[in-house]
This record gives sequence, structure tokens and C-alpha cells, in this order.
Amino acid sequence: MPKKNSLTARRALALLLAYLTLCIAGGVVVSLMAMPAVFGANNAAKALAPSLTVEGIDFDVTSLPQKSTLYASDGKTVIASFYAQNREVVPIKNISVYMQRAVVAREDRRFFEHAGVDVQGVLRAFVQTYVAKGDTQGGSSLTQQYVKNVLMVKAREDDDPIAEYHASEDTVARKLREMLIAVQMEKKYSKYEILQGYLNIAQFGSGSLYGVEAAAKRYFNTTAANLSVVQAATIAAITKNPEKYDPSIESNQKTAEEQRNIVLDLMLQEKFITKTQHDKAKATLLKDTLNIQSVQQGCQVAGDAAFFCSYVTNQILNSKEFGKTAQARQKLLNEGGLEIYTTMDVNANNAAMKAARDTIPVDDPTGFEVTIAAVKPGTGEVLGFGINRTYDATDAAKTDPTRTSINYAVDQKDGGGIGFNVGSTWKPINMIAWMLQGHSINESLRTYTSYANSSFNCSKFSGHGTWSLHNSEGGTVSQETPLQGLIKSHNTTQASMTQQIGLCAIADAAKTVGYHNAILGQEDVYSANSFNPPMIIGSVQASPLTMANVYATIAANGVECTPIAIKKVIKQNGKSVKVPSANCHQAIAPEIAQTTAYALNQGVLKGEAKAAQLDNNRKTFAKTGTNEQTYMLTAGFVPNQVAAFVAVGNAEVQESFSGKTINGVSHGTWYGMYIASPAWKEFVDTYLAAINAPIDNDYGTPAEQYMR
Repeated sequence: MPKKNSLTARRALALLLAYLTLCIAGGVVVSLMAMPAVFGANNAAKALAPSLTVEGIDFDVTSLPQKSTLYASDGKTVIASFYAQNREVVPIKNISVYMQRAVVAREDRRFFEHAGVDVQGVLRAFVQTYVAKGDTQGGSSLTQQYVKNVLMVKAREDDDPIAEYHASEDTVARKLREMLIAVQMEKKYSKYEILQGYLNIAQFGSGSLYGVEAAAKRYFNTTAANLSVVQAATIAAITKNPEKYDPSIESNQKTAEEQRNIVLDLMLQEKFITKTQHDKAKATLLKDTLNIQSVQQGCQVAGDAAFFCSYVTNQILNSKEFGKTAQARQKLLNEGGLEIYTTMDVNANNAAMKAARDTIPVDDPTGFEVTIAAVKPGTGEVLGFGINRTYDATDAAKTDPTRTSINYAVDQKDGGGIGFNVGSTWKPINMIAWMLQGHSINESLRTYTSYANSSFNCSKFSGHGTWSLHNSEGGTVSQETPLQGLIKSHNTTQASMTQQIGLCAIADAAKTVGYHNAILGQEDVYSANSFNPPMIIGSVQASPLTMANVYATIAANGVECTPIAIKKVIKQNGKSVKVPSANCHQAIAPEIAQTTAYALNQGVLKGEAKAAQLDNNRKTFAKTGTNEQTYMLTAGFVPNQVAAFVAVGNAEVQESFSGKTINGVSHGTWYGMYIASPAWKEFVDTYLAAINAPIDNDYGTPAEQYMR
């Protein structure tokens, strides 16, 4: 008995719903037939849906979550897409007439006749469901379906699972609310605006495939504007059951073809297509029409650009320009329909990835990483990264050392590691600090193998004890100039320079030219992690990108820029989003930059960096480095073209190179010139050849006041 009473009550509510629908859609004449009942129904409506004005819900038919797309610097090459719902909103004029007619025939053939609610459809559903006791029938108009979809999208955007449930629950209250809102919608929007909204919001496939533009690309590798009769009918059939009728799933194809043919029959019935079109389309095998395209998203499927992609997404999530919170920034990326134009040069990124893998193959038994970062001098634009690893953000990377989602070329906060001890590649910073204090690089200095730490004292450093050090070949050379010390990469000369100008001067110069540490929370060079005497011979932890940027400052006549990965971002409404600025400024005098460049070139011609000499007698500015047999490094630049930094070693823990065989080559003692310099040279030569960069050997003229 309880079950029977419940069913009776449900039938009564259904009858009320059907009657109210007649009142809403039929107008005043029908409503006057039973005015008291109308008032009763209106009161019930208010109880079921207190806010019939749907305050706070945006029913703009063009405002929908859309996927964001990441482009390389050429503005054409797609790096990756991001979405919560795979959708590209298109105007009705860019949707095939066949597609418009197919969905109307399938979903609501009286769409252009009713005022938001299809009375005949509701009555048919009522009779079928509650009188004939057949299968449950919906009877929802296309406008009602659009309303339902918008309410669900809004609930998801608000992270409100309860509202999302109520937007889709099978109740009379939900149907009634949809009807009333649908009528309001039809008063505000034209039929074609509503049809446009539905075609962009509806789900047309399994997973997160929404809107006809995404469906057209997914199934047929075409656009919504170019959909044929048979293609349009295939897509229109999917909405009834996106999981079951998705034609990209092979096991679905028989059922999907049957559903497509039903749509073709309905289109013929409504005279939307001719008998000839109908017969030809129906005779076509569905599988012969498909051209399935991948819908994978994110950096995981970005190939060799994946590490750059990861850097860009972290820049977005870390930058206040894209939202007040990380959650808001993630939402903007996944739903904002952004067109993100990055600084990645395809040629540079490809050359860097190739050089990294050529230097040490991905599966080399040592497991050592080769990491390359490249920047365009004077702009801050990050050109690309090279890492001899396969990008993988899945659990598979946990057990496969050849795979990682960590971009070792960038800071920890940007998805990178803890950085590398940069060794002698730091020494040009000491030379800059020396000249900033008014000294010449040809001053003669006495050098030692033991220094009192107190001799480096400054306002922020008070040293105790002694520091013993020597040059790589042992002992020291006394006397020696800063220029000679850089060419020969001598450590003791660096200590003697610091005795005269103080450790703070070195730290200040480092910050001036764009240096900071890689470790999260210890970025300041004055942190305990780096601020001590060994800093001056590179005992710091820095990302390759930071060091590439330091060398870019030297390459750009002393103009320092903050590295940037994004040139511009366009929202779906065509407006620009403010992006992080490179803040380029004159950090050091051009004379100091040119003199430092001169010293670096002398190191290539006469010193330890000979292996970095570029092809075609191009003037080369480079510096090698080795850190306690754990890291091998090379940094350098070509003015106006590229500054790059290469680090080789175990990026996760310090591990000695001594006696190791790397890529088939063995050395008892390894130096940066053996492996990092050839990697740097391969990358730069390959990149410059790819962009056909002109040779300009005029840079690096030393200033007289620093050469006395």
C-alpha cells in the first residue's frame, strides 16, 4: 500500500506539472479556464524554487567554460591545452546548418514553435510514463535542456555538489523550475541564441567533450562550420547517452551508427534534408566517416615542450596577475578559454632537448642529468629547456628513473629542483663586483692558499676561523690579476679580490645582475644557504635558468631582465590579461658588461673554455666550471641571440664523477670542459644555424678605465 500511495502522489504531481505547463505555454486564454488552480500552482512553484529569477546565475549563452591553449613564440605551434571541459565556443554563424537542424530534429522538433516548453512533448511524456506505464520519458524542450546544463555548469564552478545534484535529480520540482526558467529565457533570447548556447554547452562525448566545435575536431578533424549531413547526425545522436554513443569508442560504433540513422530519419521527417541526402548518408558506414583526433590535455602530452609547458603553468599559478589565489588561477587556466602566447622558441627548445640527450642518453647507466636553460638577452624571454629525461607526471615516473615531471632547469617554486652548485661559472660575478667598486681587472694581487674569514668582513658578514683553498691544478699563482684569474679559472685570485671589496659587494653584485638561489624560501643570496666565503667559487645552489639570465645581463650591455615565459594572454572576449613583466633595466654600466665579456672571450681563446668555441669563427663568450667532481658546468652567450647554461650531474643528490664512464667515455677526473662545454656548443651552434643568426663579432670591447 505505501508504494501505491507514493505512486498516486507522484501521478498527482505530474498532472499538476502538465497543467502548469499548459498555463505557462498556452497563455492567458487557457489560464483563465481555472484561475484558482493556477494560483495554487504558482504557490507550489515558489516553494519548490524560491528564486525563479535565478539570481546569481549567468545565463549568457556565450559565457561558458572553455579550454585554454598554450602556443610557442611563433603564435601557431600549439604546445598544450588545458580544460575542465574540452570546449571551444563558436557563434551560430560558424555552425553548419546541418548540425543545427540535426540537433533540433533529435532533441526538440517543435523548438521554433513553442515558447520554451513543448506542451505536446510534456503530455506525451506524461501519458507514456504515468498512464501507459512505459519507459520514463523526458519531454524536455531544447531550451529546458540548455537551462539544466547551465545550472549544472554553475554548480560545478561554485564547487557546490548539492546544487549540481539538484540540477539533475529526477524530480517534479526540478522539471518545474526548468520550465519556468525556460520561459524566461525565451523572452530574453532569440531562438538562435538559445540554439547557439545549447550547441556549445551540451556534452557530445565521453569524458569531458563539450560543444560541437570540439566534437567536430575530435571525431572528424574538421570544424563545426564544415560538418556534413552524416557528420552532423552522428554528433547530434550522442547527447542522449554520451558514454554509450561516443563513436570514438570502437565497441560503441554499431549502436552509434543506429542512433545516427535515427537522427537522419528524423531530419527527413522534418524535411531538413532530401530523400537523396538521407539515403546516401544512411548507406555510409559510420567507421568510414571517422577521423579520430586525440583529446589528451596538459603538459603530459606536450612532447619535448613538456618541461617548458610545466614552467609556464607554474608561472601562471604563482603570478597574482592571473588571480588572487592559486585556486582562482587554476580555474582561469582550465576554464577561461585563454590563448597563451609563450616565449618558447621551437628551434631553441628542440636544439636544447637534442643536445641534452646527445650528451648523455636517457638510459645511460650513470643516470646523470644534463640540464640546459636558454634566455634571449635584453628581453628576459625564456627560449627553451633541454633535459635528458622524458616528462611524465604520472605514477610511472616513480619507478622509472628516465622519467620525471621535475624541471631541473628552474627554481623549486616553479616546479624545479634545489639547483646546482655552479662552480667557476660564478666567477664573472666576482669580476663585475670588482669593477663596480672602481677597480681595474689588470690590478696585480697577492694570492694565498689560506685566508682568514674575518678578512672578508662587511656590514652583513662577520667571519671567524680560516678558509683553505687552492686552484684546480693545486697551490696558487701569486701575483695574479683578476683577468688572469678568470682566464685560468683560479680560485685563490677570487679570494684576494674579496679581501679588498668585502663579501657583501659580491652578494650585492650577484643580486644586481639577476642572481638568486633555487631553494624555496632561501632565494635571497644573503640567506645562510649561500652567504659565506665559498660563495665566490660557486658553492651556491642555483637553477640553470637563473645562471643563464646572469649571463644574459652581461650579453645585453648590462641590461638585466626577470625571466618571463609568457608574452601575452588573450581572454575569450578578446581582451588581454596582464602578464608578468620582465622589468628590464640598466643593472650595470655597459662598460662593465663589455669588459666582462672581453674577459670571457679571452678565456675561450687562451684558457679553460676552448671547447666552447662556436663554429664559423663566431666570437664566443663562455666560462666552464666544475664543482668537487659532482657537477660539470658551462655558461655563455651570443650577444642579441642567446645566453645559455648547462649543468651535468645528479640533480637530486651529489654524486661523484670520478672514474665514471659516461656515454661511453671514461676519465679519472672529470672537468666541465670535457662534457658540459661540448653540450653548450652543440646547443648554441644548432640553434643559431636553425634561425640563420648573423655573425657579429663587435661585442666585448673592454673599457679603458677597467684595463689599466
